[in-house]
Amino acid sequence: MKVALAQINTVVGDVWGNVERASDALRRAVDGGAELVALPELTMTGYPPEDLLLRPSFIRDNLDALEEFAGRVPEGVAAAIGFVDLNGDLYNSCAVISGGEILHRYHKRYLPNYGVFDENRYFREGSGAPILKLGGALVGLSVCEDIWYPGGPPREQSLGGAGVLLNVSASPYHRLKGASREKMLGVRASDYGCYVVFCNLIGGQDELVFDGRSAVFDPDGHVVARAKQFEEDLLFVDIHPKEALVHRLHDPRPRKEDPDHPPEIVEIPGVEPQTSVVTASEAGRAGGAGGANAEPRVEPPLSEEGEVLEALVLGLGDYFRKNGFSRAVLGLSGGIDSSFGAAVAARALGPENVTGVLMPSRYTSEESNTDAWALVKNLGIDSQEVPIGSAFDAYKEMLAEAFEGLAEDETEENIQSRIRGNILMALSNKFGWIVLSTGNKSETSVGYSTLYGDTAGGFSVIRDVPKTLVYRVCRHINETERREIIPESVLAKEPSAELREDQRDTDSLPPYEVLDPILEAYVEEDKGIGEIIAAGFDEEDVKRAVSLVDRAEYKRRQAPTGIKVTARSFGRDRRMPITNRYREEDRNGRNSE
Repeated sequence: MKVALAQINTVVGDVWGNVERASDALRRAVDGGAELVALPELTMTGYPPEDLLLRPSFIRDNLDALEEFAGRVPEGVAAAIGFVDLNGDLYNSCAVISGGEILHRYHKRYLPNYGVFDENRYFREGSGAPILKLGGALVGLSVCEDIWYPGGPPREQSLGGAGVLLNVSASPYHRLKGASREKMLGVRASDYGCYVVFCNLIGGQDELVFDGRSAVFDPDGHVVARAKQFEEDLLFVDIHPKEALVHRLHDPRPRKEDPDHPPEIVEIPGVEPQTSVVTASEAGRAGGAGGANAEPRVEPPLSEEGEVLEALVLGLGDYFRKNGFSRAVLGLSGGIDSSFGAAVAARALGPENVTGVLMPSRYTSEESNTDAWALVKNLGIDSQEVPIGSAFDAYKEMLAEAFEGLAEDETEENIQSRIRGNILMALSNKFGWIVLSTGNKSETSVGYSTLYGDTAGGFSVIRDVPKTLVYRVCRHINETERREIIPESVLAKEPSAELREDQRDTDSLPPYEVLDPILEAYVEEDKGIGEIIAAGFDEEDVKRAVSLVDRAEYKRRQAPTGIKVTARSFGRDRRMPITNRYREEDRNGRNSE
């Protein structure tokens, strides 16, 4: 049976545009000889549609769009596509279509309501575990979360005789998730003795990025086909359902179990795939990438640094494309963060659509200016220089009476940052450019930033990238480009905001090599102070970092959104109250801070 996995880049709310994207993929799949075509979860609406689902007109348009798509599915082909169904309530659904008719509407049973997911807010849980009968092939159908649990529809379908488990998904990315997801899917395949066919969404949606990486697993749990990461792709693969039967004849475990809910058999007329038993070597010779006698295509996975970079590039590019923005502007300090942000922007938008602005002060070193200009040249982006010295002097003169008798402190440092933010916003207003802020996750975590200064902007490029990972990805850029994109002097020098003489980040924070593991433990893993100290970290460093994280929540709420790349990002993922007096207590019942 030739299956096509169409991982397409949908746009939330663009139901008619999504129909055209899905139809184009369908046409190419049919031209390639596919008998079963899979498209992602909620293809019609885009994912996640959030409170658009509270609008009856949006639901109706999504259903009308589904009918439009259905009319384009020819006889002899079955298509599975995600949409929102209305049947007394809303359901996250997958339609099975053939010959212009909607033959079945499956309602997702496991609704995720953790992390970035909020599906219980909108949908009712479905029921049932349908098996599609395509000639002699039995295919179990599920949606995303349904297959993440060791039970539920896929288990019931395998016990009901399905040799193929098809899962349509919108599984968002975070670093290294693709590998763990494939491990889970491989376990499902081997546990149930079935092929697992997984079709995932790609594209950026606000802070979320979907990485694609659709894949097919054989009954032993091995990857036999894999689509590209962070790109639209149409993956063809020949699978052999009777191989699952052969596998099960040698595995007595399923004979001890019965499905909790006997699956419903849905006949798909007119689809007659070949289902003869073949050997693995024959399957390899016959299967493939769309042509006869071609090996199945297995795209190599990216490295951790590579996938983080591609996630940022896709997320930023789609944020601009899908919102109709054309040009970005960002400040260039000669430091690692602004250099990295500019490199991502140049890749995502094209260097001709990026302007870097140097805004030196009396505290800006000559080395930083040199590094910033070198970066501009290396990237080929536009540039401007707007010194802030005269503006800073004017501010100090205006505030001289109010500040009389008081020593300079962080106030004067923050004034410089806010002047720079004001300049960037002025350029944005005058030319319609979008300001990109370039604070990293380490700084965002502990509030090492200036409200209305370096946090000003319409989008935060590296908001969820820890500082140590910033360095790793920058080195990856230079290595893969085989030339110096990020100047080596930027990578080598000690980080500094350069807002006073001889300032270093370590004046205020532990070294990032120490800070980042503490932040990961506290922010992403919810470990307590005692646990982190017991892991070998200095008590003073841990307590200081935790205190800074807790106190900076009000800053994070006012910062621009950015792309999620870690397991737990700030915002819709990690949700903490601003007004919050809880502090971890020591054994004497007193606050540990």
